[in-house]
Amino acid sequence: MISIDNLTVEFGGFTLLNEISFVLNKNERIALVGKNGTGKSTLMKIIAGIQQPTNGTVSYPKGVSIGYLPQQMKLNDSRTVKDEAAQAFEHLHKMQEDLEKLHRQMTVRTDYESEEYTEIIQRATDLQELLLMSGVNNFEAEIEKTLLGLGFTHNDFNRYTNEFSGGWRMRIELAKILLQAPDVLLLDEPTNHLDIESIQWLENFLTTHSNAVILVSHDRAFLDAVTNRTIEIQLGNAHDYKVNYTKYVELRKERREQQLRAYENQRKQIQETQDFIERFRYKPTKSNQVQSRIKQLEKIELIEVDEVDNSRLNLKFPPAPHSGAYPVIMQDVAKRYGDHLVFSNVNITIERGDKIAFVGKNGEGKSTLVKCIMEQIEHEGKLKLGHNVIIGYFAQNQAQLMDENQTVFETIDNVAVGDIRTKIRDILGAFMFGGEASDKKVKVLSGGERSRLAMIRLLLQPVNLLILDEPTNHLDIPSKDVLKKAIREFDGTAIIVSHDRDFLNDLVTKVYEFGGGKVTEHLGGIYEFLSKKKISNLRELEASTTIPTPVVQEEQVTEQSKLSYQEQKEFNRQIRKLEKQIEESEKQIETLESKLKEIESQLSLPEKAYDSELFKQYNETKDKITLTMNKWERLTLELEGKKE
Repeated sequence: MISIDNLTVEFGGFTLLNEISFVLNKNERIALVGKNGTGKSTLMKIIAGIQQPTNGTVSYPKGVSIGYLPQQMKLNDSRTVKDEAAQAFEHLHKMQEDLEKLHRQMTVRTDYESEEYTEIIQRATDLQELLLMSGVNNFEAEIEKTLLGLGFTHNDFNRYTNEFSGGWRMRIELAKILLQAPDVLLLDEPTNHLDIESIQWLENFLTTHSNAVILVSHDRAFLDAVTNRTIEIQLGNAHDYKVNYTKYVELRKERREQQLRAYENQRKQIQETQDFIERFRYKPTKSNQVQSRIKQLEKIELIEVDEVDNSRLNLKFPPAPHSGAYPVIMQDVAKRYGDHLVFSNVNITIERGDKIAFVGKNGEGKSTLVKCIMEQIEHEGKLKLGHNVIIGYFAQNQAQLMDENQTVFETIDNVAVGDIRTKIRDILGAFMFGGEASDKKVKVLSGGERSRLAMIRLLLQPVNLLILDEPTNHLDIPSKDVLKKAIREFDGTAIIVSHDRDFLNDLVTKVYEFGGGKVTEHLGGIYEFLSKKKISNLRELEASTTIPTPVVQEEQVTEQSKLSYQEQKEFNRQIRKLEKQIEESEKQIETLESKLKEIESQLSLPEKAYDSELFKQYNETKDKITLTMNKWERLTLELEGKKE
């Protein structure tokens, strides 16, 4: 579908990308991987047509459409969430307007036998067919389905986009791109602001609905679930593997080992040949053999070993000062914003040395509870920090709070105090900001480099309680592995808010699930938690916490989970009401479809073919069918949710 040929990008004598070539075929889902700053986002921008390469070309088939999701984007704040998502179907609205204009022309013209009139009829017919093929009657349902899949609720649809945080605004843009159904999807870090449920939904969407995908992501589990090809950008070169990420790591290791063995064997062979030549160069009896060996050397094609980028993040947290046995104790903690209850009855005791995870849908209160612990916001109930607790906090937006006009060195120098200031250069070097990199302005840093710079602040003073809110956003996979190892070896306590399943795996021993205004403790790691929930993701959490699941054996049901007689009566009443509404909708659809067929029969008659009133009835009936179908779908989903 797209051909990238000898693509080169240079910046002031530095070669970022060096003669990269590959072809993206239909149904391929490529993971573009590599360390931060290697040029992945630059390559995506070039393919999207936003940036030009120094040399090389990108070739597209005629008519191919591309949807590009950058790491940063701007939305029109004058629209609601649903209206902004509906911009994906702007071309359909334009086609409908054109069709209405043609219909109006047909009603006022009387030159029925003219070529112009025939041409208008043909254009109207073509537009009508094109609209039907484009799913014009279903786009409302598609918008709702996509927004719900990405974590929005029906109540969010009519809210304006400026009411949402950057992460949620990114979801709106993602919804818009997915709804456009382009031939090629270019997604740059699409999971950074998604919770685990939405990531799972996106995984399913990309594997079942997309034509071709190139994505940049540092979420190993997401890459393995979605991609079937991996291209690594390393030291300006591209290494192409027709497998997912985990298999690629194995194959890359095997390939390099084979290259090294072949290189060593060849080097040994060359050395032995050179030794033979030197030993017998001046012996006349061996001259033929010497000449033969010299020719052998000239013909040898030297084996090359792939260069490896050995720059590595070196992260180790300072020893944790001794704290009390229980760094955090919460009793009946609750938080409300006006009438909105975020959570209540939170009772958590965190022991010294615990590594715990906060998980759940965005907006359920994970970051809010962190802010309560940090004493940044007020709350109900008791929340007590233990003796000598010193908190090190990494916030989601910390990387964006730095002064973009300062250099890397100035950013750290301004917050460092005491003897640590003499070690700033060493610390920056450990975080791959050595040499000239320390003089870079913050504004030119990639997202991953900014996150690394923000992480340095945690090392400026010893702490014993790490609170990390989405620490892996923008970090490349090697850097995440180093951070994970550092947290595991940290002798203090850690609270980690994250949606990255691979990062949390083998790191945390407790999981706190946020949902439905409650916080529930689960002992064990992230995959043990998911297994206990009998799900492979967190999409079902909201449904499972809303309506208790009926159980056959009464003794197996705790008093807390039983429905009272009145609650059960109300529940059954809601079910009956929904079933009745669904039945009524089905009857309405049947009646409307019969009416539509009747109108179509009349329009097929020569004397009725240009009846403007009939055309109006036809379009109105179709619109009513669409609205009733949308209503039926919502009611059916609501009923299924209640019965689960």
